[in-house]
Amino acid sequence: QVQLVESGGGLVQAGGSLRLSCAASGRTFSRYAMGWFRQAPGKEREFVAAITWSSGIPYYTDSVKGRFTISRDNAKNTVYLQMNSLTPEDTAVYYCAAGRPGSRRYHEYSYWGQGTQVTVSS
Repeated sequence: QVQLVESGGGLVQAGGSLRLSCAASGRTFSRYAMGWFRQAPGKEREFVAAITWSSGIPYYTDSVKGRFTISRDNAKNTVYLQMNSLTPEDTAVYYCAAGRPGSRRYHEYSYWGQGTQVTVSS
């Protein structure tokens, strides 16, 4: 049974930081990309960042480049999203997902976590 379990969300002031974690279990993800998506109220789910599990190569959406860093810990089967310089526009439910390496499209991600809320106050 595949499980992706996110943690680390919460309430933070603008300019602050949070680190999200995604613990993966139930299968080998070495041929997958591990990604983070987010969905704000009334908006579509959007790609944030992803990392190819085998190579460790990350890629980001433009709005978070220089502020967010995605990384992985192979030993712990965990992916992280370090978020710095947060703004109210980053407020959303953040989802961890596993899918096709190189993809930014949510429908190309097969496995999803339950989501964790990130709220940034102004």
